[in-house]
Amino acid sequence: MDAHQRGEIYAGSSGWAYPSWKPEFYPASVPAKKLLEYYATRLNSVEVNYTFRSLPSASTVGSWLAATGGNFRFSFKAPQRITHILRLRDCQEPLDRFAQALAPVAEANRLGVILFQLPPNMKADVERLNAFLEDARHLGFRLAFEFRHESWFSPETYSLLRNHGAALCIAESDDLATPEEHTASTFSCFRLRKSEFSEADLGTVRSRLQARAAEGDVYAYFKHEESPIGALHAVSLLEGLRSE
Repeated sequence: MDAHQRGEIYAGSSGWAYPSWKPEFYPASVPAKKLLEYYATRLNSVEVNYTFRSLPSASTVGSWLAATGGNFRFSFKAPQRITHILRLRDCQEPLDRFAQALAPVAEANRLGVILFQLPPNMKADVERLNAFLEDARHLGFRLAFEFRHESWFSPETYSLLRNHGAALCIAESDDLATPEEHTASTFSCFRLRKSEFSEADLGTVRSRLQARAAEGDVYAYFKHEESPIGALHAVSLLEGLRSE
């Protein structure tokens, strides 16, 4: 990246298909099939959790791209078959099927990060992670890993991720906070899952994301739930960035 060129900050929520977000986020008049189109007028990225359980059809992916503008980015959660069933072992075939489903997004230059959220009971296995990263290398995607067992938080893990250009996802919840260790040189990934964020908290988050944007693109996603509070936090974050 050019020394004078900052990365972009992409912020959103993990999902958009929540009619219960009316009227605080979505106007009451917006129909279900137009939710994503409206979402993209207020936020510039979304983390798609749908792909954790099933792969989208080509027509579905096409509709998502058509509903959003060229500057909008889609990040995707990796299938549970990869992370929870196979647990990163012998994943070449499901990885290739996943990549094929996302190919239209990648070709349109609209792909954010691919999130591999590992199960809480999966302890560190650096050899297995290394073999998986070797298998995934040819995809050319930005890969981020959310580890939910503390044994992964070690210099050995960080070094391995750095060697493969993969990001340690900085995931924060009420139960577990990932150390802020940045391992990818061109992008960062944050999952902000705390139940409450004050205005001061959001200001701190904004400063952290701005600092990372000096190094590359930043992807940050707030918690999704029946309440629109996560999406509204993301709106507040982007508005604060624009005002500066």
